[in-house]
Amino acid sequence: MAFARIPESTLEDILSRLDIVELISSYIPLKRAGRNYRASCPFHHEKTPSFMVSPQRQIYHCFGCGAGGNAFNFLMQYERLEFPEAVEILARKAGVALPEVQQQDEKSASLSTQLYKINEIAALYYQSLLNSTSGFSAKLYLEKRDIKEDTIKLFKLGYAPDRWDMLMNHLRAQGFSLNLIEKAGLILPKEGGGYYDRFRNRLIFPILDVKSRILGFGARVWDNTLPKYINSPETTIYTKGKHLYGLALSKEAVRESDSVVVVEGYLDFIMPYQQGLQNIVASLGTALTPEQARLLKRYTHNVIILYDADKAGEMATLRNLDIFIEEGLSVRVVSLPVGFDPDLFVRRQGVNSLKERIGQSEDLFDYKLRILRSRYNSKDVEGKVKISTEILSTINKFKNAVSKSEYIKKLSEALGVAEDALLQELKKAKSDKPFLATGQVSDKRPMAINPTERLLIKLMLESSGVVQRIRDELEPADFQDDLATRIVSVMFELAAQGRSVQPSALINHLEGNDTLRLICESTFMPEVSEEDKDKVVDDCIQRLKRERIKQRKQCLHEQIKHAQRLGDEKEINRLLEEFHHLVKQG
Repeated sequence: MAFARIPESTLEDILSRLDIVELISSYIPLKRAGRNYRASCPFHHEKTPSFMVSPQRQIYHCFGCGAGGNAFNFLMQYERLEFPEAVEILARKAGVALPEVQQQDEKSASLSTQLYKINEIAALYYQSLLNSTSGFSAKLYLEKRDIKEDTIKLFKLGYAPDRWDMLMNHLRAQGFSLNLIEKAGLILPKEGGGYYDRFRNRLIFPILDVKSRILGFGARVWDNTLPKYINSPETTIYTKGKHLYGLALSKEAVRESDSVVVVEGYLDFIMPYQQGLQNIVASLGTALTPEQARLLKRYTHNVIILYDADKAGEMATLRNLDIFIEEGLSVRVVSLPVGFDPDLFVRRQGVNSLKERIGQSEDLFDYKLRILRSRYNSKDVEGKVKISTEILSTINKFKNAVSKSEYIKKLSEALGVAEDALLQELKKAKSDKPFLATGQVSDKRPMAINPTERLLIKLMLESSGVVQRIRDELEPADFQDDLATRIVSVMFELAAQGRSVQPSALINHLEGNDTLRLICESTFMPEVSEEDKDKVVDDCIQRLKRERIKQRKQCLHEQIKHAQRLGDEKEINRLLEEFHHLVKQG
């Protein structure tokens, strides 16, 4: 869906319907701290929680790394989203309709829009071929694999015929250029010139994002031809490590059950889903990535890994699962019998048997320990070293100190190794490098802002009445700091329009990390009592006025000296008159 430029009033409407505490607590645990909430910052490693969330002002701020903002900023930073994507997600959550624009034609549309369109047309063509006489063998294969007709339609399964240019000719007839078809990854260039279809004589599995847009395709043979799978290359709209197969269909089931089962392949996903296990996704056959973990984290914090016995036992796979722990997710693992994958297991033993095994899943720590003890002799020193090294690497990924302590205790009991020794090794494994989200700059330097100006900004953020009082008494230029001037100018402008000057709304009108940081830090300054507020505001106004007069007098003093050097009596008298007038004022 394409959107017009989103009006500020719509952004404010979205924010007014959301609770930032509820949003952030769906990602990280928050604890009450007076009027606010506190947590360990999700954007950098820290021992003492310095991440604050204000339910009253609807903003967050970390006093450690400087991260801060409103609900849009949090979602953008945590999920690595662009602003329009964050707005779209929160608009749906808030029940706010965004203004749509008409889809543009191919020549003027963005490349991304064109690629989504060409993929949709290609998918429809593949589907039509699956239901034609040429797709008989592919359709028969799906029937033998117990894939139902409704499932075929639901997943938009298709068939690529054993032809070199069938899809290419179809898309060209639809008006698409060879250049665009190649950018979509649907054709490949020949060595001697020309192009040919990438997918031939294969089942086609469209890959959708969470918005149900077709990003690319997976293609599978139904015989012993190698390679078994061919996938779309990465394109402008498709990055393999950022998406999960089936999530577009399963996300509501994942959210409702508050858990997700992760499998590896297309059919390993489709068969359990068809039989009723619908809180499931597939990793598209690649190693799991932090982006995929964060994608799942939008819907649940509980992950169950369901790989076949050989795959799940590989050390690379075991280490890869630590990604979920780093992202603060709970991970459990299900072991299937040797020779079974999820697809075959459901077809042979039924989905209820699979659900029973999921109910008996092991904690990742217990699973890894069991696998490692089956490989190494936990009775000798060398074996203990190898096992503890692998397990400590996992324990080190936990952010919660209690979890680390409990797992150290369990490992100590399992290996017969003193806890102190394990703790020493754990400290060696720790990295001193702070983790920061992409684009986030750690900045613990105190902001050199005039305390009076910072206090006035805080009081203005709390009350539109204070904004009006200050607007009647001062000009933005009376604030000496450039950041303060910028913020006050926008606040005055919004107040003049009768708009909100609440921090969460104000942030939408300003750019720059330092500006954002000043707003957030000012918001979390100590409270001023109601009975003292008027006096404090008056004192601050008078202080800034005196400061303004002082600086103007200094400036006039320099100008007078310059005029005296030039012998300009007229200019000297004018400047002296202004100087004496200022002396009377302050």
